[in-house]
Amino acid sequence: MAEKAYLAIDMGASSGRHVVGRFDGAKLRLEEAYRFQNGPVEVAGSLFWDLLHQWTHVTSGLRAAGSRFGDRIASVGVDTWGVDFGLLGRGDVLLGNPYHYRDPRTNGMLDKAFSIVPREEIFRHTGLQFMQFNSLYQLLAMQQADSPLLETAETLLMIPDLFHWLLSGEKCNEFTEATTSQFYNPLEGRWATELLDRFGLPTRFLGAIAPPGTNLGPLRRNLVAETGLSKAAVVLPGTHDTASAVMAVPAASRPGARPDWCYISLGTWALMGIESPHPVVNDQVMQLNFTNEGGVGDTFRLLKNISGLWLVQECRRVWNQAGRDWDWEDLNRLSAAARPLVSFIDPDAHEFLAPTDMPEAIREFTRKTGQTVPEDEGAVLRCALDSIAMKFRHVLGMCEALSGGRIETIHVVGGGTKNRQLCQAAADACGRRVLAGPVEATATGNLMMQAVAAGDVGSIAEAREVLRHSFDVEPYEPQNASAWDDAWQRWAGVVSRG
Repeated sequence: MAEKAYLAIDMGASSGRHVVGRFDGAKLRLEEAYRFQNGPVEVAGSLFWDLLHQWTHVTSGLRAAGSRFGDRIASVGVDTWGVDFGLLGRGDVLLGNPYHYRDPRTNGMLDKAFSIVPREEIFRHTGLQFMQFNSLYQLLAMQQADSPLLETAETLLMIPDLFHWLLSGEKCNEFTEATTSQFYNPLEGRWATELLDRFGLPTRFLGAIAPPGTNLGPLRRNLVAETGLSKAAVVLPGTHDTASAVMAVPAASRPGARPDWCYISLGTWALMGIESPHPVVNDQVMQLNFTNEGGVGDTFRLLKNISGLWLVQECRRVWNQAGRDWDWEDLNRLSAAARPLVSFIDPDAHEFLAPTDMPEAIREFTRKTGQTVPEDEGAVLRCALDSIAMKFRHVLGMCEALSGGRIETIHVVGGGTKNRQLCQAAADACGRRVLAGPVEATATGNLMMQAVAAGDVGSIAEAREVLRHSFDVEPYEPQNASAWDDAWQRWAGVVSRG
């Protein structure tokens, strides 16, 4: 086939990028056209996303891609994080900047929600893990604050849905993103309107749910004139970034056989789980606090959220604000020089959700649990990385329980694969082979979904075959098993005390 080009706008919680994928029918090649910083803006004690600033970067990236590739780009799609949303009022007016999921307004909302609707009933409707920043609790926080926006809103669009509307003029709610809201019913394939009714929350602003691969039509005419992307359609990828990342897992499946692999999409968050052909909503999943999030190709991602490199990112931010000028390689050298398996934290403890001083939060956790306190920067980083690896081991056991058999291979994808120390620690802690790559998994999965939608690739399985031929993966074999086994018992004890 003649070479085709697709454009992925891959927007993460800390950065975004526009990546062009050039596909010749056998291999996918990536070219970064634009990159930008992203993050929350604090205003009067609240955290927001600056949507208009983000849109400026989106259009700048479109122009950059258009200047290099023009009408060779066949389609464009956006992926972002989950749970956050914007509200449109009459005449499609944006009702304020969307809140950031780490905003403190949802503190205490889980307990408030359970006092209205029991935890078991919420799970029965949604099959989703309980995290205080899920969209349901954001809406409940608005209700508790008597927000007038709930009365005036006519449309709720999750963050990638907002950008697809800005690009195409078409409004819809993409499936994989909708499933992160905790008001989507995965067993019935529709919004869980009865649940919202129980909370007294409106349902009128929920729109049609569209699957990955849906073609929303051409770019708005003003964008075509501005960017030169005259032939680009707007096509929905798996708009939740983890859905796109899992699309890019280069795993081979045997027809009829139980998959013997799991994945970790590793970045600010670490999303660890298995791919399932159907949602699994039962007491075991609820007790393990796993989640059923939508995937591409009519699959579900049965997974658990783990606090990932957020811990390291926040340490770097605090140290650099204090006068350091450390890049990621500097941090890797510091942690590599530190003694391993000395102190541990629970990466998902509440005190690490949004502390003002992450290094001190880590030290305080070790202090209160009676451990050796990591005083220098390298020891703090090593404590964080070892603890994340131990959490992987903990969740691996849950994945095996849910899948009904041993998992032999852990696929790690995403930007976190650049942290070779954590990839090796994951292999060591779990006692499993780790295959790391591709690095740009989310953008790659976004691009391949566009290729599938165009008919240039026949299926998700074929897309993964393309990826196995397009990108190298780095293997990590388990080492030092006895030391990690001994440390595992100490980590479990620390978590129980914390």
